Amino acid sequence: MRVLKVELEGLTTSFRYPHFMMGRHPTFPMPPPATIYGHLCSALGEWVDPRGIEFGYVFTHESTRERTATDLEHCHILEAAGARTAFECQGERVRANLVGVVNPLKRDFLFRPRLTLYLNRPEWLEQFRVPRYPVVLGRSQDLATYTRVTIVALQEREEAYYENTLLPCDDVWRVRIGRGTVFTMPRFLDYNNNREPRFERYIALEGRVATTEKTEWLSYENQTLTHWVDPETPEHRGCLRGVVFHTFVDDAETGR
Repeated sequence: MRVLKVELEGLTTSFRYPHFMMGRHPTFPMPPPATIYGHLCSALGEWVDPRGIEFGYVFTHESTRERTATDLEHCHILEAAGARTAFECQGERVRANLVGVVNPLKRDFLFRPRLTLYLNRPEWLEQFRVPRYPVVLGRSQDLATYTRVTIVALQEREEAYYENTLLPCDDVWRVRIGRGTVFTMPRFLDYNNNREPRFERYIALEGRVATTEKTEWLSYENQTLTHWVDPETPEHRGCLRGVVFHTFVDDAETGR
C-alpha cells in the first residue's frame, strides 16, 4: 500500500484536555485525531472532506510524566454582557455585547516533539512539500517544520512491532496489547454544526510492543492479525514497525 509519509519536528507542543477550563491544563501525551485533521487542512489550505481519509502516526517527545514542562498562559473568559453594561468610545457610551476577564493559568506542554505521519493520500505529496499555511502542531504558537516528505510502500506482514503510537480501543486491540493508557480524545470537530466535537476512546502506547514477544503481545483465541509495516524502519526482534490507521468519521457519517 502506497502512503504519504510526513516527518515533522518542533520545539514545543500541547494537546489540551477539552473539558478543563480552569486551573491547570494538562496535555494528552500524543495528538488527538481532531488535531491531525486540522493539521492536514492547514497544509492543504482548505477544509477537506474527512470521509475516506486514513492516518496513522508515531509521536515522541523529550518530556516525561515526572518532568512535564509547564508555562503560564492567559485564558480570556467571555460571557454575555448585561443590559446596562457599556463602555466609552470616542466620547460616546456604547452598549457592550460581551464582557471578559483575563485568567492566568498553568499549561503543560511537551518539549521537542517528533511526528511521523502516514496518510492514505500519496497524491498530497506536493501540497505537504509546500504547505499553504505555517506548520504548527498543537497550539498556534507551536511552530514546527517538515524535515522529510515522501511516499513509502507499506508491506503486509504477520509480525510487527508498535511504538509511541495511537491504537484503537476496540475488541481487536485492547485484548492483545498488554501496555498503554486509554484516553477519550476528540476524534473530529464538525465545522458544519458549530464545531460539535465527536469523541472516541483510544489507547496511547508509550514505549514499544512486539508481536513476537508474548509477554507484551497477548494471544486471543488463537486469532492472528496481519500488519502494515514500514520497510524504512529498523528491525526489532525480527520485526519492522507497524502502522495502525484511523479515520476521522465513519463511512455513514456526513462530512464536509
